[in-house]
Amino acid sequence: MFELFLGIKYLKAKRKQRFISVITLISILGVMVGVMALIVVLSVMNGFRADLMSKILGVNSHVLVLNLAGPYGNYQQVEAEVMKEKGVIAATPFIFSQVMLNNAGNVSGAVLRGIDPASAARVIGLKKMIKEGSLSSLKQEGNDFPAIILGAELAKRIGAYTGSVVTVISPEGKLTPLGRTPNTRRFRVSALFDSGMYEYDASMAYISMAEAQKFLSLGDKVTGIEVRVADVYQADAIAKGLQKRLGHPFWTKDWKGMNRSLFSALKLEKLTMFIILTMIVLVGALNIISTLVMVVMEKTRDVAILRAMGASARSIMSIFMFQGLLVGVVGTIIGLACGLGLCELLARYKFISLPSDVYYISTLPVQVQAADVLFVAGAAVVISFLATLYPSWHASRLNPVESFRYE
Repeated sequence: MFELFLGIKYLKAKRKQRFISVITLISILGVMVGVMALIVVLSVMNGFRADLMSKILGVNSHVLVLNLAGPYGNYQQVEAEVMKEKGVIAATPFIFSQVMLNNAGNVSGAVLRGIDPASAARVIGLKKMIKEGSLSSLKQEGNDFPAIILGAELAKRIGAYTGSVVTVISPEGKLTPLGRTPNTRRFRVSALFDSGMYEYDASMAYISMAEAQKFLSLGDKVTGIEVRVADVYQADAIAKGLQKRLGHPFWTKDWKGMNRSLFSALKLEKLTMFIILTMIVLVGALNIISTLVMVVMEKTRDVAILRAMGASARSIMSIFMFQGLLVGVVGTIIGLACGLGLCELLARYKFISLPSDVYYISTLPVQVQAADVLFVAGAAVVISFLATLYPSWHASRLNPVESFRYE
């Protein structure tokens, strides 16, 4: 292909005007910086999303199986039926209630969750988040007070620590001749957990399921079943399958539905950043247009000779299209190398630190996805290609007779 040969030759040739070479370098730099910025920003946003997801799914299960009537019994049969669904790998019962905690006059609202210590670790990641004490402390019996696990921020708020005795107050209470009175019971703090999410650490408290049933007077009932699935991105489909299998009055919630607004905002932010940073690539593309226009003006005589020798208008157009496309491809390749290299440095050395008391993360998370890399590279090459169309078409329309008239 002589068109490609001439395109490379024109790109490498020494210019009569150095200004054209400078603009060519600026074009390559423009595409390179745009691609590099896109790779780094999208990778950081992917890392942020993955880190946020791991923290949310560490405290919450993938799917919840609930009942429209509220707490229900015979949950062992429901759990056995849930385990038959394809894609389900673990399930555990849980109890959920709003309570108040009191420690030496320091009062705070909290979410009390009763869990089965034997099976909960297979569904939620609470065990990994415990900083002081252990999850197995909920199973210990014979102590003066039953065990409770508090979030680190909640413990700070009420001034509690491992070994403290706190009073749990349930507003539901029980009916007496004097009216409804709240249930109160004292628990000993056996462990503290830190999920990295302030909302959870400042509001969650865990006790064993048996103690929760006694405290809330539920008998043998539970609030629902927590389910862990093999593929978190198929949780919504599995939740629909479970609802169909169990039927009325059971209903299901998946983690996507419970956090839809948050992850929709992250997705929109990622799309917005992609569109904004693509403008940098467009700047490089505009430089490609100006470069090719100047090259066409410089090579008018060469184009006339080629046309006189029998080169078609399509071949002339291809020469300058190849030249502009090469600028875009070179800029894209260098940008990919720089962007991936910077992501590797950020992931390995974590030299950008964040204040952990302001953000829930201490370093900038990075996660490179092959789909994003391919999409960015493809978009940069396509934009560079589109930038070559007008100058190349203009070159193909040159009249060789007019070009030779003043030579």
